Amino acid sequence: MYAVIASGGKQEKVAEGQQVRVDLLDADEGSDVSLTPVMVVDGDTVLATPDQLSKATVTGKVVGRTMGPKINGFTFKRRTNNHRRYGHRQKYSVVEITSIKKS
Repeated sequence: MYAVIASGGKQEKVAEGQQVRVDLLDADEGSDVSLTPVMVVDGDTVLATPDQLSKATVTGKVVGRTMGPKINGFTFKRRTNNHRRYGHRQKYSVVEITSIKKS
């Protein structure tokens, strides 16, 4: 059994017991979170319509936080002495999927 969840504007295929990296959640480490399922597959059974998914639940436990790779950027406009260097490092929450339930 697996599910496709939506978190932070992105979708991720998850299975029970799997650790997944999602955008930073407003939850403490060790707390339980409920994730929004987009599709649940159990063998030949596929739940994908909104009325079927209203009964389905995907829960996980926040294991920790991590950071993505450093991204270095540079912008400039020619002939104007206008240039800027910037960096970005995305923060993520690591969530372990504890249960996927159909009803």
